[in-house]
Amino acid sequence: MRFERKWTKCTVHAVRDVAPAIREFVLRPEDSRVEHHAPGSHINVGVLIDGRPETRCYSLVGDVSPDGYRIAVRRAPDSHGGSLYMWSLKPGARIDVSSPASLFEIDWSRKSYCLIAGGIGITPIIGIAGALMRRNVEVKLHYAVGSRHAAAYLDELTDLLGDRLIVHASDEGRRIDLDQTFGRLPPDALAAVCGPMRLLDAARRSWAAAGRLPADLRYETFGSSGLLPTESFRVRIGHSNREIVVPENKSMLDALNDAGFEVISDCERGECGVCAIDVVAVDGQIDHRDVFFSDHQKKANGKICPCVSRAVGAVTVNTHYQRDTR
Repeated sequence: MRFERKWTKCTVHAVRDVAPAIREFVLRPEDSRVEHHAPGSHINVGVLIDGRPETRCYSLVGDVSPDGYRIAVRRAPDSHGGSLYMWSLKPGARIDVSSPASLFEIDWSRKSYCLIAGGIGITPIIGIAGALMRRNVEVKLHYAVGSRHAAAYLDELTDLLGDRLIVHASDEGRRIDLDQTFGRLPPDALAAVCGPMRLLDAARRSWAAAGRLPADLRYETFGSSGLLPTESFRVRIGHSNREIVVPENKSMLDALNDAGFEVISDCERGECGVCAIDVVAVDGQIDHRDVFFSDHQKKANGKICPCVSRAVGAVTVNTHYQRDTR
């Protein structure tokens, strides 16, 4: 059960590999109307997983283009099947695409910006970087990758940013020092981060340790990144005495909905908190993969965002809406 989205039919206009494990797709609306969108926006696309229709969310790369919506998909070994389906598409294939939306909410009035991307998290950052360069403000982009060979859009970013691009390649021993990076920023600087959960958690800790306002750190994540292994686990629904198994290739949200316990959702990226449900008991450990709840709330294990978060062992939940009286 999701909030209503506007969908349009698109044709795969072009496909190219931008890194060994990252493939770019240009999706052209069949009515030729590419909707205007803010830098850093994303779209949802309709995919088929084991013959069943599902949706996946991908960030839009670069500026608005009449050619269509540009996305990049990493072929992930821990994928639930979305990336495998996308990689099977050839030019001419038809696919359903939602209207663009943005969760970054960048404050464009600042004079100084720090952009940080980890791996495939570079995709929404490219458009934001381009918009900031056109505004002639102070901006630096820190790009954390395993190696330059595996980095998508490196040439495009070098042309765009010049020496304002700092590449942190692990195989070169150049890991990003977030404490140092944030410590050098002017007091009114705004930071935007996109990448795996470990990067986001580290950024939030360093930002707080630097004494900066939480609202000045904007971020996006992708739900496949967790701190615990992705494996099947059990979910007990407290108000029904039923138990379901969430396989490793399916989200807890999809498993609940498929079993008839409908949970309302929106972003399905662990950012909006719409799908959050109550946790009654934990027999094992919860892997909170969202960026909606604070560290304190995650430690309390009172709620879970089933769109991205998982568990090891078993968890008992209540999918009925209850007013939060705490």
